[in-house]
Amino acid sequence: MADWAADIKKYAPDADDAVVANILKTYRLVLSKQDSAYVAMSDATEVATVRERFLKKKLGLTEDDATLDAAIAEVGKRMKADRTKSRATVYYLLAEKFGKLDVFA
Repeated sequence: MADWAADIKKYAPDADDAVVANILKTYRLVLSKQDSAYVAMSDATEVATVRERFLKKKLGLTEDDATLDAAIAEVGKRMKADRTKSRATVYYLLAEKFGKLDVFA
């Protein structure tokens, strides 16, 4: 089992432990499956899923798709050193970018 919290802390050293715990709790089923635990940044369908289901539905963002896709790409670039991009880390970094960590507080 991967240490999802440690992966988040690698990119956000000052991450709030309670927020991290709530993200991991919310997405525990997704993270338990190899197929869905990671985000394939080069897959347009995967990027659309992150945009529609996480950014729009979960975080309630109303920005246009181009803006949201640019934010996803920015997080992907930030994590480029990792071949696999943990969904938990991607979600944390996106929530942080848009000032929506309180959704998980």
